[in-house]
Order: sequence, then structure tokens, then C-alpha cells
Amino acid sequence: MASQAQKATALPLPEKQAWPALFALCIGFFMILLDQTIVAVATPVLQEELGASYNQIIWVNSAYLLTFAVPLLVTGRLGDRYDPRNVYVLGMVIFTVSSLMCGLAPNIGALIWWRAAQGLGAALLTPQTMSVINRIFAKERRGAALGVWGMVAGLAGLTGPLAGGVISGSVGWQWIFIINVPIGVISIAAVMRYLPSFPRSQRPIDALSVLLSIVAVFAVVFALQEGQQQGWAPRIWVCMAFGIAVAALFVRQQGRAEARGNDALMPLGLFRVHNFSLGLVGIFAQGFVIAGTPLPVMLYLQEVHGLTPLQAGLVTVPQSIAALVLSPYVGRLADRISPNLLAAGGFGASALCLAGLWVSMSAAWPIWTIVGILAVFGLANSFIWAPNSTSAMRDLQPQQMGVASGTYNTIRQLGSVLGSAAVGAVLQWRIIIDSAGTAYGRSILLAAIVISFGAVAALRANTLSRGVEGAPSTISNKAEQ
Repeated sequence: MASQAQKATALPLPEKQAWPALFALCIGFFMILLDQTIVAVATPVLQEELGASYNQIIWVNSAYLLTFAVPLLVTGRLGDRYDPRNVYVLGMVIFTVSSLMCGLAPNIGALIWWRAAQGLGAALLTPQTMSVINRIFAKERRGAALGVWGMVAGLAGLTGPLAGGVISGSVGWQWIFIINVPIGVISIAAVMRYLPSFPRSQRPIDALSVLLSIVAVFAVVFALQEGQQQGWAPRIWVCMAFGIAVAALFVRQQGRAEARGNDALMPLGLFRVHNFSLGLVGIFAQGFVIAGTPLPVMLYLQEVHGLTPLQAGLVTVPQSIAALVLSPYVGRLADRISPNLLAAGGFGASALCLAGLWVSMSAAWPIWTIVGILAVFGLANSFIWAPNSTSAMRDLQPQQMGVASGTYNTIRQLGSVLGSAAVGAVLQWRIIIDSAGTAYGRSILLAAIVISFGAVAALRANTLSRGVEGAPSTISNKAEQ
């Protein structure tokens, strides 16, 4: 309970308080996304200087993604229980310290372990970002805020590959991690300064639900990550089936937890919110495409057209710039026009762009066609991030934001892992049969099909909001002390 010295502030916050809080959150969000792309570019340097095997290099990224994806359901709920500001700061401290240790890692084994710690830090803070945005901004202003959130994603996507290439090629791979340290310190200071404290749920989180969720997500994500490397051996399918079975037990446990008066980790009533359930379909499809498509595109540019890694990265710059410039405007538009219809347009345009990539890569068209299609793809993506999030979250009660954000991000990460595995599997299958360009193009076609389901889900969402914000709650605003 807040002390009497703390000033009570109603939610949502006034504009002059909400925007500085958003920018404080976006510093950390930018760093998390930057770290995913900046490291991927430097993997050849890591392999050479640390004497790592191919499998070890894969685990530099896999360890991060695994510890990032597995606890998301839990960390979203922790924000409800212990205040999203506190959990965010804890996550940023872990991420910052582990980033420093990654830069100081003496060998590949130590680097993998500290990357896993980075993933845990990212898992703690990521759900809090969306949860706080949806609490501090009024419903009619959330689209604009989520548009800025999407712009930060575009900026990280643009900066990461270029910064990774420049830093690893000049001052050394260690600095792609050490650069996170000052950013992390700034983020912690800004969040402590501008974010208020939020009311906490008083009911305990169901312990068995936590255990079941971690086991289920770990088994599924691990199977998807390792399936391609192990040729989809029978043990991979056993691991997958085990994860699905535990997930079924997890779902059953949620009802039991609520009956005993505990906080269910993922209340099943959440899925009765029509737009939220359909928004999950959309974000799963988006995660699938964003994670699955870069590999075949980069391989195509380098192996078919003979570009260097840096030149191939530059081909994607117009895509990132398009998303960066348009995202804030689309966010504000989502406050005035039905966001699910904007998202449907974005999903549909993305599907057409991916189909265009399939045709152009199969026919080995000139590079400028790839640049043009990717630029339009970036424009289309800007119509997905903020509108889909706005549509999914707008009918939820304030006390549901933490668990909903954790669920939303978990589904996105599952889509990302499945997209990377599925597109890679199609690529390996077709490369034996087809020419390189045709094989890369057909793996992109799978992504086009999946993103189409996002368009269908968005079209089925309710155009008009029927939810309520609930009575204004009070929070202790330590930022003004």
C-alpha cells in the first residue's frame, strides 16, 4: 500500500506525464531489440575469434531466445504482483550486468551462459512495456503511443545490422555487448524518474501454473530450435508432444487455481475477449514472418547476386526507414480509424509483398525489385504493430494488462521460433530439388501464407470497442517526489 507521503495519481496519466514515461520505457525496448539483430551480424567474427563450433555459435542466439521466450507468461504476471516498474528495473539490471559480462567473456561457453542471462533480463522487462503503455494512456490515445513503440522497433531494426557490422569490424565484437551498459544505466534512471508505481495484485500466483508453463514452453521452444539441427529426429517429436501435453495440463490448472482463490497465471476468461484472441493470431503470424524471412532473403542476395554481408544489409535499409517514418502516423491514425481494419490492410499488403518476393527470387529479377518490394513491405509492417496491439488490448480491464502483455509476447515469441524453424526446414527441403533462387523463394511463400491468417483474424475483429476501462485507479507517483 502506498504511504501517505506518496501522491495519488489517477490512471490514465495526463499527457505531460505519460509521454516521458513512454520514452523512458522505449530506451530499454530499443536496447532489447537492438541486441537481437546486432549480435546476428557479428556471429562470423565470434566464431573466428573464440574458436567456436557451428553448433556453439547457434547457441549464442538460441540460449538468448530460449530464456527470453520461456518465462514470458510468468514475468507478465510478476508485473501485476510486484509492480511493473519494479520488475522492469530488475530485468534491466540483469540485462545490463549480463551484457557487460558477455563483453568480458573469455570463451564461447561463458558467452552462451551470459547470453542466457540476457534473455532472462529481457523476459522480465518486455511484458512490462506494453502493460504500462496500456495503463498510462487513455484508450483514445493508445494508438499514438503504440505507434511510437513501433517506430522504436523500426529504428532498432535499421540500426542493429549496420551497428553490428561497424562495431565488430572496428573496435571488436566485445563492444556490441558493452555498448548496452550505458544505455541500460540511462534506462534505469529514466524509469525510476518518470514511471509511477502501480497497484499490486494481492492474491498469490499459482505455483503449479508457473511450473507447468515453464516446462511446456521450454519443451516446445527447445524442440523447434533443435529440430532443424537434429534432422527432426524422433526424440524432437517426443519433446514436442511432451510440451503440448504439459500445456494441456497447464490450461486445466488455470480453472483450478481460480477456484482456490489464487491468481491464475493465464486466466482463461482472457480468451473470451474477442479482439484479444484474434490479436494473438495476428501477432503470432507477424512473429513467424519477421523471424523466418530474413535468412532466405540474406542468403539469396549473397549467393545468387554475390553481395557482401554489408551490401546485403544495406538492401534492407529502405524497409526499415519506411517502417520507422510511418509507424508514428499509423499509431495516431489507429486512434481515429478502426485499428483492426488498419491491421487487416497491413497483413494483406505484407502477404502480397512476400508473394512478390517469391516470384522475383524464383525468377532472379534485378536487385532493385527486391529493394522496392522490401520498402513496401516495411510500409505494410507499420500498419501491423500498433494497430494490432491496439485492437487486441483495447477491450481489456486495467488489471488484466500484465497477464495479457505476457501472453501477447509469449505468442509472438512462439511465432518467431516456429517461423525460423519452419522456413528453415522448407529451405533445406527445397534447396536439394530446386535452384538456389527458387528454393529461397518457395520458403518465403510459406511466410506469405501464414501472414494471410493475420489478415483474416483482423477482419473478424470487432470494429467498435465494447470494453470499458473500469474505474480510475490510484497509483503512487514517485516521479514527482
